[in-house]
Amino acid sequence: MQKAIPWQDKPKGCSDVIWRYSENPIIARDAIPMSNSIFNSAVVPFKNGFAGVFRCDNKAVQMNIYAGFSIDGIHWDIDHYPIKMQEGNTKMIASDYKYDPRVTFIEDRYWITWCNGYFGPTIGIAYTFDFKEFFQCENAFLPFNRNGVLFPEKINGKYAMLSRPSDNGHTPFGDIFISYSPDMKYWGEHRNVMQVAPFEDSAWQCTKIGAGSVPFLTEDGWLMFYHGVINTCNGFRYAMGAAILDKNNPDEVKYRTKPYLLTPSVDYEQIGDVSNVIFPCATLQDIAQDKVAIYYGAADTVVALAFGRISEIIKFTKENTL
Repeated sequence: MQKAIPWQDKPKGCSDVIWRYSENPIIARDAIPMSNSIFNSAVVPFKNGFAGVFRCDNKAVQMNIYAGFSIDGIHWDIDHYPIKMQEGNTKMIASDYKYDPRVTFIEDRYWITWCNGYFGPTIGIAYTFDFKEFFQCENAFLPFNRNGVLFPEKINGKYAMLSRPSDNGHTPFGDIFISYSPDMKYWGEHRNVMQVAPFEDSAWQCTKIGAGSVPFLTEDGWLMFYHGVINTCNGFRYAMGAAILDKNNPDEVKYRTKPYLLTPSVDYEQIGDVSNVIFPCATLQDIAQDKVAIYYGAADTVVALAFGRISEIIKFTKENTL
């Protein structure tokens, strides 16, 4: 029986498709000793509760990933020390930093992807069976790349990953690509999936976009939440949208939100180490109950939670597609 996902009904009078958890943020910046911030983190169902991999920048602002566990998906016990990697399909497990993880279960294990520091940002890959031992694999791509997000099952017999080729800094551009692998070691067949929107059509996503949560399958295709960025006079502003990708050919975008679903509007999203950021990294979904819980980093400082009805999100995306 599936563990009940976190949930809170839509507030009375709310007309939005997505709504925030009233007790946000669920993970504070100082939730563990020596943490400067905890944000942009990923969770999955695990045993009788949930497990997660969390981005934590310490007080020296060293970026790393930490494991954690929860019974209810809201209250988390996060390890006080970073994940220590063992050799997986490679002996090359050097890393200058690790940040912005995603996690998904495929076949018999949990796979973690993150932005890995190896002569610049690239996509690191590891797997675990228990969230206690982690085995690092070959980096997926050459630098520079960010936002590596695996699909939770093989597509036409191959592993599939979304990513955003970038540069070595605060990238002022970026589209979403997909790549395939027969063995989670060698990657190819790179295809463009989504491009930034024209400013005059949908300005909130006109500078760069990136895959957010692990896509999950619906009757209409793969539903994925993504972030879009506009460069304002106050700097980048990150908001969240949704896209529906074709089930068998996920490089084909069937629908994509023209309006954002969630934009920085409350204090913990607008004020922090990096102001005005909503950065989705994970979902927990209950298809039978028509529910989705969305975990997102807020202002590069804390972890927050939002909710929605899957059917309403799909309907909104179809009716307001770019």
